[in-house]
Amino acid sequence: MLDHLNDDPALLLLRHQGKTDFDLKAAVQQISARQKAKKKLPEWISNQEIIFPPTLNLEQSSSQATAEFKARGQSGGKFIDLTGGFGVDCYYLGRKFKSAVYCEVNEELAEITSHNLNKLAPEHFEVFTGNGLEYLEQSDETFDLIYLDPARRGHANQKLYKLSDCEPDLVSHWDLIKSKASKVLIKASPMLDISKAWVEIPDIQKVTIVSVKNEVKEVLLEADLTGKKSMEVLAVDLGESESSFSFRPKDEENSKVEFGEASNLLFEPLAAILKAGAFKVFGSRYSLKKLEPNSHFFTSGAIPENIPARVFEVLGEIKPSKSVLKKLFPEGKVNIIARNYSIGPEAFKKKFRLKDGGIDYLIATKTLSGFKVFHCRRIK
Repeated sequence: MLDHLNDDPALLLLRHQGKTDFDLKAAVQQISARQKAKKKLPEWISNQEIIFPPTLNLEQSSSQATAEFKARGQSGGKFIDLTGGFGVDCYYLGRKFKSAVYCEVNEELAEITSHNLNKLAPEHFEVFTGNGLEYLEQSDETFDLIYLDPARRGHANQKLYKLSDCEPDLVSHWDLIKSKASKVLIKASPMLDISKAWVEIPDIQKVTIVSVKNEVKEVLLEADLTGKKSMEVLAVDLGESESSFSFRPKDEENSKVEFGEASNLLFEPLAAILKAGAFKVFGSRYSLKKLEPNSHFFTSGAIPENIPARVFEVLGEIKPSKSVLKKLFPEGKVNIIARNYSIGPEAFKKKFRLKDGGIDYLIATKTLSGFKVFHCRRIK
């Protein structure tokens, strides 16, 4: 199998159908899974004994980078993952504790993960095939960390965002969960409304938004039940160089924002910061002016040190017409960012017959004086 890791799975299936003395379909599925997980799980890919699950379970699992991030600073005696899945988070978190329990209701997935955990960390993990909450209810033990990644798909395969809608329903089972834990860590939907999560589970003290290369991947909710701590929001990007921004909800409430028209530089906070809702405190902390209350672009004449944002040099403001854009971009290639504008980026590209590409950007947004389009270049 390893000799064909770079081959096209569909061609392999076609070429060798009926010519093997082993399950060709299963072998090709493993090759396909390894190809898809090459960047997501490099440590697991390098281990020839690891078995990969069906595509959906692989897609829903955490990446190695986000799992390792979750494991930072974690330690203690006992750990339990109540919704183990493919076991990526369980493995990286569980290694930080003296003992670890993996729970998974899907028998086939539990069997695959049990095999993998035994290969990766022999005799370190106890595997329970069944409902993790039932295990917790029947156990006399308390755990230093309980981890949950509830299923976010409904019976009709619709996406679910509220904690109470997911499976298991953490809200209705919260009293049981917190009675057995010193700390609880929850992986929630990237689309979660953070303010509503705090209402659903008031014990949450810390919310961490994790993005990878400026794409939000996870929202983590942490409740330390050993003592009341102040509420904190942390936005982290695990790109080529890690960036972070932390604040307290009351910091956002109390921050005063200044507004102004675009200067020679525009700043777009990283996606995790925008998801965190740091719309005023970001500008205040870096002494930036905001273009308009709902635009979430900031401006200044200088670049603050280590600012967690994409920085653009403004080459000029342009009139969005086909003739102007054709003259500026004869090949029709320019990167479009449209936020709080009359039309979205796809509609903008369609209207003016443009496609993404090149080194130039058009930032279409609204300032206090109206809708504007700025011709920019990224400063790295």
